[in-house]
Amino acid sequence: MRRCIAAAALSVSLLLGACSGPAATNDDGTVTLRLTWWGNDLRNRLTNEVIDLFRAENPDIQVQLEPGEWSGYWDRLATQAAGGDIPDVMAMDESQIATYSQRGVLLDLGGQSGLDLSAMDENILETGRVDGVLTGAPVGIGIYSVAVNPDVVAAAGVTLPDDATWTWDDFRDLSAEITQGSPEGTYGFDRLGLAAVELGYFARQRNEEVFPREGETPVSLETAQLYLDTVRAMMEAGATPSYTLQNEDFALPIDTSMFGTGRSAFHLLFHTQMQAFAAAAGAEMQLMRLPALESGEPHMANKASMYWSISARSAHPEEAARLVDFLLTNEEAAKILLAERGVPAIPAIQDEIEPLLDANGQTSLQFARDMQAVVVTPPQVTPPGAGNYSGEYTRIVQSYMYDQIDRDAAAQQLLDAIEAVKAAG
Repeated sequence: MRRCIAAAALSVSLLLGACSGPAATNDDGTVTLRLTWWGNDLRNRLTNEVIDLFRAENPDIQVQLEPGEWSGYWDRLATQAAGGDIPDVMAMDESQIATYSQRGVLLDLGGQSGLDLSAMDENILETGRVDGVLTGAPVGIGIYSVAVNPDVVAAAGVTLPDDATWTWDDFRDLSAEITQGSPEGTYGFDRLGLAAVELGYFARQRNEEVFPREGETPVSLETAQLYLDTVRAMMEAGATPSYTLQNEDFALPIDTSMFGTGRSAFHLLFHTQMQAFAAAAGAEMQLMRLPALESGEPHMANKASMYWSISARSAHPEEAARLVDFLLTNEEAAKILLAERGVPAIPAIQDEIEPLLDANGQTSLQFARDMQAVVVTPPQVTPPGAGNYSGEYTRIVQSYMYDQIDRDAAAQQLLDAIEAVKAAG
């Protein structure tokens, strides 16, 4: 409900022509930029270190930091936009960039002096364009995959299979076996059915897309049914805990979550997020491809791990561009950030950080390199009008898992929610 209110407020404020706050030029001639992002304590600490470095090299710019957690980030950002008080530089996600872009919130980064993205892979850079306009500078590559805590696997006496051939049925059986061989409260797989991104990857494995481009096949009712069947089968087999426990775990920060405390063997994530979980769990973790459906092809895909975007209403766009350039291309900044926000999209920065990565960082970097031989064309960014889709997805799947509606009704409601997004866009 909060997201609906915030999204509505954002739309109304932009229609009324809301503008940003007063220009932040200080008495000493410096300017103040506001920088916001989502993340955990590790990300916050690293970002603070980088901003200290930026301040030292750019004494004419002060930076006010506004970190937050994912669970409340988008509500806050929408409210700030609605009030004409959005930060100058903001972390932007694939699920939101088209919506914010088409509402005129984000600056066109093309041609901004001080921001040089010429060394970035064009295929990655393209993911930051909405209707041909570059409104997000991709930070790096994220690949949706299975993170593995090998200590939990070994303690259960289980051997990992070849991830080039495993299926969702294999994954279910393996996870259930780990649950059975583990102490009470430890599971093979922490959760499935709480993230809308999962349905997108199921669809892609059936050569369908949740939000198809022209010429691509829309997600089918059969695929939505198969996905819901898989979610329930995981729980009923004991591969995952009860759906109530999964919901509770989904709301926890990383350092108290099941996977972050060594109480599950597997977790689905965009692969560089593994490092935060590994730090919390104190483990050297592994990465595996997604399980496949009957076709045997997991259809792995690159995704911009996140973007840096600039407010179209920033009083200081040139200085904001300098800050984004520093975050993406400065070698000393890269040595601090490493791959925490994704394997850097700029090859020279990858080479710069490689010798400095710990075992988990090396795993993330090498996994991204290895997967380039098998990745498929990435999906288009989530279209405008999808602001409520994630909430609708959650509502529908929860209604199904709590037996308030049957599988077929839930699958149809998922498709209806997707169609509503297309209509709103």
